[in-house]
Amino acid sequence: MYLVAGLGNPGSRYEMTRHNIGFHTIDYIAEELGAKIKKLKFKALYGECEIGGERVFLAKPQTYMNLSGESVEEFASFYKIPVGNIIVISDDIALPAGRIRIRAKGSAGGHNGLKSIIYRLGSDEFTRVRIGVGQPEHSGYELADYVLGRFAKEEIPVLEEAIVKAYKAVSEIVLRGTQSAMNKFN
Repeated sequence: MYLVAGLGNPGSRYEMTRHNIGFHTIDYIAEELGAKIKKLKFKALYGECEIGGERVFLAKPQTYMNLSGESVEEFASFYKIPVGNIIVISDDIALPAGRIRIRAKGSAGGHNGLKSIIYRLGSDEFTRVRIGVGQPEHSGYELADYVLGRFAKEEIPVLEEAIVKAYKAVSEIVLRGTQSAMNKFN
């Protein structure tokens, strides 16, 4: 059994923002696998599907980014999902727009959603699929404004490709493990 949590902020105000790339990826995976993200429990909108015979929960925490760990921890605790079977999809400003990076464990790298999850789980040993959203072009730009900003028109096709890659990476992680996905997609 796996939990795939895409990070973002709830509400129409945050739709199509860089910080919500995790939500968009969960929506894409759900569409591809015929899951309905309509149930509300554990402070998350979620649905279920199967990948290679494995039961997979697709979740979009509704706690706002900084408290994502509350939802992930409650979900994992209720279903007794081991930390090693949790996959978190998030934005990453350190990566160029459209690039993905998979890690089996590690620090939050300054990402508040990942910090919250590490704190609530008491572990950093969950898989992360990070999707690059690029960095502000000038140093005076406020980082919060950047990640809460909407994608430029020219970025959308690049990020749509990244979402497809992230979906394939999640499938690879469930089917063959994180190391195999890292070898294929990093």
